[in-house]
Amino acid sequence: MTGQPLLVTDRLLLRPFALTDASEVQRLAGDYEVASCSLEIPYPYPDGAAEAWIAMHRPGFEKGMHVIYAVTRDGDLVGAAGLVEVNRRHGRAELGYWVARHCWGRGYATEAARAVIEYGFSVLGLHRVYAMHFSRNPASGRVMEKCGMVHEAHLREHARKWGVFEDVDVRGVLHDEWRDRCTGPAIRECRVP
Repeated sequence: MTGQPLLVTDRLLLRPFALTDASEVQRLAGDYEVASCSLEIPYPYPDGAAEAWIAMHRPGFEKGMHVIYAVTRDGDLVGAAGLVEVNRRHGRAELGYWVARHCWGRGYATEAARAVIEYGFSVLGLHRVYAMHFSRNPASGRVMEKCGMVHEAHLREHARKWGVFEDVDVRGVLHDEWRDRCTGPAIRECRVP
């Protein structure tokens, strides 16, 4: 595939990030509550970090390393979702996502995550998608459960966030399990812009 496709779900459009999204990424992901739930999001969110993060998306996609989407609703950025650490040899990738705090509880994370998982299985030909979340963030675990992911491990003090060692839970789903558990397509349309 030459370009990263758009993914259209019932309520969302997942599209590649543009540099013009940088100020919104800094504002939304840089919210303390959002940043505290993610291992990789800094707080405070430094100037220039969003531009640098967005600039690495296209080269990483072209090399097959990851696919990262801006999650939008009615044209507004509401979060991000993607597959990172894509490993073709082993047929696996790690799912990651964040949603703006003012959009929590609306099902956007689940809808976006399902679309990205479906893309991983149907377009990338993956065998397994896995994800990790801080154990203190059960809402993220529920998103993963709604996507058909099963609990695989509890890793004690596995990651350090802001100087504190955090417990992490690992969940995963295999291609055949996804097909059996999926109640319908997560993506209404997948097209290259």
